Amino acid sequence: MQTIKLVVTVLLLSLSITLSAQRKNTSYQAYIKQYAPLAVEQMKQHRIPASITLAQGLLESGAGRSTLARKSNNHFGIKCGGGWKGKSVRYDDDARNECFRAYRHPKDSYEDHSLFLTRGSRYAFLFKLKITDYKGWARGLKKAGYATDPSYANRLITIIEDYDLYKYDSQGMSKRAARQWAKELKKKPWLVNPHQVYIANDLAYIVARDGDTFRHLGGEFDISWKKLVKYNDLHKEYTLEAGDIIYLKEKSKKAAKPYTRYIVKDGDSMHSISQKYGIRLKNLYKMNKKDAEYVPEVGDVLRLR
Repeated sequence: MQTIKLVVTVLLLSLSITLSAQRKNTSYQAYIKQYAPLAVEQMKQHRIPASITLAQGLLESGAGRSTLARKSNNHFGIKCGGGWKGKSVRYDDDARNECFRAYRHPKDSYEDHSLFLTRGSRYAFLFKLKITDYKGWARGLKKAGYATDPSYANRLITIIEDYDLYKYDSQGMSKRAARQWAKELKKKPWLVNPHQVYIANDLAYIVARDGDTFRHLGGEFDISWKKLVKYNDLHKEYTLEAGDIIYLKEKSKKAAKPYTRYIVKDGDSMHSISQKYGIRLKNLYKMNKKDAEYVPEVGDVLRLR
C-alpha cells in the first residue's frame, strides 16, 4: 500500500462524518424502505443476501430513478441474453442500442435477478458463501463479470455499510442460526461492519466509531488491547470517542519527511499533535525540549522531526 500524505488524510478524516451523512440521501432511504421486503423474500427463496440485492438495485437503478427502472421496471441492468423470451427495450450502455429486459412490475425484476444468478454457472461459487458474507458476494459478482466497472465490488460494499443493509441478511437464517449469529455479533461486533484501515507515516491506523472499546478493537485486529493503549499514548481507563485516531502498531520517533514543524492551533494538545503525525508522545516532548508539564499555546512552533 502507498503512504497517504498526512495533510490529505487529516482533511478526509474531518470530512468523513459529513460525507457519510450526505451519502444517506432520502432517495436511497425511500428505495430501501420500499424494496427491502422484496429483497428479503428473494433471499429466503434463493439464498442471495438481501444486502447484495438491495445494493445492486440501488446502484444499477439509481435508487429507482433511472430510465430503465422507471419505464421498464428493470432494477438490475440485466441485458436480454440469448435465452430471453420476454419484453425488451433498447438503450446505449457498453455499446449502442443494446437489448435490456423489460418487466411489468419491479417484483418481476427482483425475481428475475435471483433466477439470473442461481441459473448462471459462473455465479455458482457464490452460493457456497455464508449468507452474511456480503463482502465475499460483492467481490465475487465483480470476479464473475456481473459488471465491467473495476470499482463495482467496493461500491456495493460502501452502499451496504453506509445504509446498514447487512442487518437484513440475518432474516435469511434459521431461527437457530440467527440466534447463534446474534451471540457472535455481541462478542464480535466488527464482523458485520469492520473498520477501514488507513496508512499515514507508514503506520496503519483506524478511526474510532461510537461504542468502540480497546477490547473490541484488539479482538478485531488480533492485537492485545493493552498494546493498543500503549501504542496510542493513552491509559486503560480512556473512553474512545468517535473520530479518535488509533494506531495499530507503535508510532514513529518522528514525522514523515515532508513535515518538519507544526504551528499550534486552537484546541491542539501535545497528544493530538502526536496522533496527527504518528509520533510517539515522549519523542515529541523530547525533540522540542519540553517536559510533561508543558501545555502548547496557539502560535507555538513545534519540531516534528
